[in-house]
Amino acid sequence: MATGRAQYHEVQCHTALNRVAGMGFRWSLNPYQGCVHGCHYCYARRYYAFLDLDAGDDFTGIIFVKVNILDVLRCELSRPSWQRERVAVGTATDPYQPIEGKYRLTRGCLQVLCERRTPVSLVTKGTMALRDADVLADLARRAGCTVCFSITTLDSALWRKLEPGTPSPWKRLEVMERLVQAGITAGVLLAPVLPGLTDSSRNLEEVVRTAAQRGACFLGANVLNLKEGTKEHFLGFLKDEYPEMVEMYQRLYPAGFAPKQFQERVHLRVAEIKQGYGLPDREALGRQPQRPSQLPLLAQSGTDEAASQCT
Repeated sequence: MATGRAQYHEVQCHTALNRVAGMGFRWSLNPYQGCVHGCHYCYARRYYAFLDLDAGDDFTGIIFVKVNILDVLRCELSRPSWQRERVAVGTATDPYQPIEGKYRLTRGCLQVLCERRTPVSLVTKGTMALRDADVLADLARRAGCTVCFSITTLDSALWRKLEPGTPSPWKRLEVMERLVQAGITAGVLLAPVLPGLTDSSRNLEEVVRTAAQRGACFLGANVLNLKEGTKEHFLGFLKDEYPEMVEMYQRLYPAGFAPKQFQERVHLRVAEIKQGYGLPDREALGRQPQRPSQLPLLAQSGTDEAASQCT
């Protein structure tokens, strides 16, 4: 089927849970593949090369919908070997892109995870998470749940260029605030931080300050990575919109990651700003004595493989 410019293809998946290495979680889940949000820096663009598709228009224009994912997930979570480890939802595509309104696969997956008392960490730029506040709150009580809203900037002109298909960052913060009020641990990922575009102290402080004012339970940050596939697309975007930055990015990213010194500088600056607003990292929440509602609001001035096919 097609909706607007995007084409949606219903597919049968063999797995729902994917084993992950080298991250802060071991399992991920993505009901969709491809994303109409169209963030030019999205690292998941590179995966379309594995499908003989391109990281540009194909990634935003050909979306795969895993229509049987609920049945597969129930099977995988029913295995005696499943240890109820945390599952990261939305690691390779936004689980709340608009087509979720039709298929409701993200909501269904959250319900299954809740039934099986499996903790969840969900990342999104969408606002449809508010629709699922009931399921997210139940999941938070039964197993544990965090919802992370990715915010790169509050500059309207820059947001529209970088993330042309996303809801505004202000709408995302509004939904985050309402989820916190519903008892859900929700916060902000100031990610990715883009050199020369969103790494200024002014931009970082604006995101952190506004997140605190909106009651964020936590804030984390990551610097942009540019691996093969995504890198070519992003450099093409820069050539069109910010040609003066192309050479700088080519120097900063001879490989997939920015220099360690640059990353450390960004993380240190974000940590300093966060400290002033009382925002912990998501990983530190368990060590925080205060409840999210008590966070200060400052005055205004970011195998046995469970992934194997069920039989």
